[in-house]
Amino acid sequence: MMQTKISSFSRPSLTLHETRVVHQPRISMAFPSSSPSQFKHLLCKSTFPLAASLTLLLSPCTAEAGLMSGSPGIESVPGPELPKLEFLERFNAKNQKFYAENDSRFKESPLLKKLLENSKLNKEKNERAIQDKYCLRGAEWGVGDCSTTGMTDEEKEQFITMLKKKTGIE
Repeated sequence: MMQTKISSFSRPSLTLHETRVVHQPRISMAFPSSSPSQFKHLLCKSTFPLAASLTLLLSPCTAEAGLMSGSPGIESVPGPELPKLEFLERFNAKNQKFYAENDSRFKESPLLKKLLENSKLNKEKNERAIQDKYCLRGAEWGVGDCSTTGMTDEEKEQFITMLKKKTGIE
């Protein structure tokens, strides 16, 4: 049997035993002295960190984000009052007035009204085209509101042909 001693920072020493028949290592703990006071000291020394770790892991209270968590932050502190420059205020007022006039003029323009009306009409036309397309698909599959179940073969063909003409497929 071959023995290899592995050094460790704790009091017990670890010994690795290898056998030639079985190729899996076996680890055992051997205490250097068998006095009860040293064992008790080792037990107390190793259980305190374990108990502290378990207490932190299993505690119901949540961890805070840091020392400054809960503080309002630097954004809530008002900055210093900056000096007001009169020429910049006049410039800004002039620009605001100019843009407001242009916006109102554009909103009242006949071009915008015409484009909005065309958009409304196109929307209604496109909605109807989409409904017709899905109606045709439902008729071909025999499902939905445009289902052809209960129709004769001749009626089905006429109905589907009419839907194809309406959608522009034929």
